[in-house]
Amino acid sequence: MHREIANMWQDEGFVPSGDPNDEQGVRRGLWREYEDNVDWTDPVQIERVLRVYETLLTALTDEALDAARTFLERYGFKLGNDSRLKLPTPLPLSLPRSLVGLRDPAAILDSFERIDRALPQDPAQAIGSAKELIEATAKTVLVEIGITFDEKTIKFPALVDLAQRELRLHPQQAAGPDGSSSVKRVLGGLMTVALGVNELRNEGWGTGHGRADARMGLHARHAHLAVGAARTWCQLLLDTLTDPNAPWRRPATGDTP
Repeated sequence: MHREIANMWQDEGFVPSGDPNDEQGVRRGLWREYEDNVDWTDPVQIERVLRVYETLLTALTDEALDAARTFLERYGFKLGNDSRLKLPTPLPLSLPRSLVGLRDPAAILDSFERIDRALPQDPAQAIGSAKELIEATAKTVLVEIGITFDEKTIKFPALVDLAQRELRLHPQQAAGPDGSSSVKRVLGGLMTVALGVNELRNEGWGTGHGRADARMGLHARHAHLAVGAARTWCQLLLDTLTDPNAPWRRPATGDTP
């Protein structure tokens, strides 16, 4: 089976990363090594990965294929009767391309869907969903890289801080180009922006906290401000998470606690 896995990937021009991962079992680990070496921001490579998955799908029983079709369609893929995979339309421009590289992007996709429905008619809902997008992104990042946290007790500021630290995007620990004074200022500002979206929602301008009075003066421009800030934070973290050369993938040296 190991040789079959290697053949599927190598026939499409891929090689394993050679990096350790947390998958259980040798075959799962080998498959993950190939996936870890894919540039998920490159449409050409993604097209080739789909061919690998199609090869795997042809080996499924009819029952398993039906289950796979239901799962794939949840994320926008179409699985034809000939076991060919395709996206009916490109990902919306509002979605970061690095979403493709996640094992479970459901929570992030749900937040984007709520934002799309809310803008511009319901700015309060959009602000609430922008906060949820940041939270969903942070939790997804931590789960993807195997960092444990108490989902019931962790507070929003601590969640944002932890996600940026684990990806080495915290201004106190960034190195290389990310450690330049200008980038550090941007990273610090980005943290402030994420926390500001949460405060905007907590002050009652977004859904999730009841208000006795009407939200007078709240307009679509305020929603676009919150959504734009949340999307920028989300994209940076996801792009860093899926970047095979990102510093977080290498052992830390001399980080400031």
